[in-house]
Amino acid sequence: MSFESLPAVLADALAERGYAEPTPVQAAAIAPDAAGRDLIVSAQTGSGKTVAFGLALAPELLGEIRGTPLTERPLALVIAPTRELALQVSRELGWLYAKAGLRIATCVGGMDASKERRALRSGPAIVVGTPGRLRDHLERGALDLSALVGVVLDEADEMLDMGFRDDLEEILDATPDTRRTLLFSATMPRAIVRLAERYQSNALRLSLAGEDRGHGDISYQAITVGPSEIENAVVNLLRFHEAESAICFCATRDSVRRLHATLQNRGFGVVALSGEHSQQERNQALQAMRDRRARVCVATDVAARGLDLPTLSLVIHVETPRDAETLQHRSGRTGRAGKKGTAAIIVPYNRRKRVESMLRGAKINAQWLDAPTPEAIRKKDHARLMEKLTAPAEYEDNDRAIAAELMERLPAEDIAAALVQAHRAKMPQPEELLANTPEAREKAKAERHRPGFEDVVWFKMGIGRRQNAEPRWLLPLICRRGHITRNEIGAIRVGPNESWFQIPRAIAPKFADTLKRTETSEDEQDAILIEESAEGPRMEARNNRKHGAPNVRAKPFRKGPGGKGATGKGDGGKPRHKDKRDRQDTPRSGGEGRSDPFTGKPSSGKPKSGFKGKGAGKPKGKRPGPKQK
Repeated sequence: MSFESLPAVLADALAERGYAEPTPVQAAAIAPDAAGRDLIVSAQTGSGKTVAFGLALAPELLGEIRGTPLTERPLALVIAPTRELALQVSRELGWLYAKAGLRIATCVGGMDASKERRALRSGPAIVVGTPGRLRDHLERGALDLSALVGVVLDEADEMLDMGFRDDLEEILDATPDTRRTLLFSATMPRAIVRLAERYQSNALRLSLAGEDRGHGDISYQAITVGPSEIENAVVNLLRFHEAESAICFCATRDSVRRLHATLQNRGFGVVALSGEHSQQERNQALQAMRDRRARVCVATDVAARGLDLPTLSLVIHVETPRDAETLQHRSGRTGRAGKKGTAAIIVPYNRRKRVESMLRGAKINAQWLDAPTPEAIRKKDHARLMEKLTAPAEYEDNDRAIAAELMERLPAEDIAAALVQAHRAKMPQPEELLANTPEAREKAKAERHRPGFEDVVWFKMGIGRRQNAEPRWLLPLICRRGHITRNEIGAIRVGPNESWFQIPRAIAPKFADTLKRTETSEDEQDAILIEESAEGPRMEARNNRKHGAPNVRAKPFRKGPGGKGATGKGDGGKPRHKDKRDRQDTPRSGGEGRSDPFTGKPSSGKPKSGFKGKGAGKPKGKRPGPKQK
């Protein structure tokens, strides 16, 4: 199929942009059986969806124009999840309909709303925007949707994931029933299907994603590393590939901030994109990537939606994607328009099974590799330097005169070495990584052991995560109870209901004797059972799973200065109450100034007793005191 059947104004615009024939999604959108119908299109990111829905609405848009391209009310509405994607869609539709003279208004968060309202009054035929800003203009009366002939929901699955359901429903409810609804998305979860059933009629389903979720032009690599080597692996991957443009995906704003600072310190030209950046900062970052002043972008998933960087050839998943859809959306930033791309997933060896399961479910065949070594990077650098320095080039007479003078003063080898050195100085140094083998991991683990903790004894405490126990609160408690310093305490492991810590074997007997002497019922922290553990946390956890130990809960361990412990004397962390209601009815101790929740009288600050059975001690009928939180 070709573009010959399209109106001349669109065919000419496509020819000028280098489109010789439509992509599969574009061909399906303009096929005769799709004409005038609602569409549900499932297609890969980067497959030409923007041009596809622009062409699909062309008959209605051009048919409504009577002599002048200016319209009293918008004819088409395109809704996108992010500002970047909305701006990209606006640019694409802008050149597609430039020869037809149609005006396009863009309404996105972070921009001047008054300018957008003036643009809406200027007679645009197409409005592109994000759900929140479009809803705002609609409620203020600046956006009239009564004349729409078509609505497009681009990346609809992402809009629902981001919580835009209410905004979308309000916008769609304000459109006429006769409008066409085109729903484009890379994936089609059930929420999208339900939305389509409500707002579409006799929709044609076009699934062009194929059975293999992995993009055909993307090569997937899974890079196994130690958990502490993730940033070093990112540095080496960037240096190994030396991509014209690369993007590193992180899960949170804090992660973006840290990695951006790390790469900047290493000497990379890098920009950051996350929710904490203003629209102006985001525009500047993207422009730096397009101008090639920066080659690396560190971004969160949402902030990178809609990024269209033609030179992007490398995507690094610094933090593991939460699911296959996120992996697909991230990786889809590269391998676009027939170009090849690489998607590298950094996989800490303790998360390998999870990544393998995700890739298997997504039907993606990834190549499992170790992170590039400095030696491999140097070999790549050698080949790149030879190619760059031996490439034909034009030189000015002044440059040749300086070269001749240098040849008279220095040997040719020294001049060439200085040239190579100047090129190497621009390249960040690769990082030395630990070998990703079991032997290397054990060696690194042994090296991390503190002196004096080669031979240790494990001790167990009767509180854990369910009682809000944390190492920073347990450490002073252990020091006080055992009369030792924090330097004499090794690793601390906090489990669901119990915690373990290491004590050097040389002082373990004295420590155990001191624990017995300091155990008292007058203070709840001093009443927590601490005893020697013969097996240690791993073996005890394994035995609990093997013998089906019950999933118990105990009273919370209140953190911070003045906080009291969790359990009574000698109870080993076992719960005093069996259900939530009983625990809420339990009076807590905690020092002077507290009131008993049943009597209203001041508490003595000592732990209460007598509430040891389910419902024991609870008053019948309505409880007189306030409910404990």
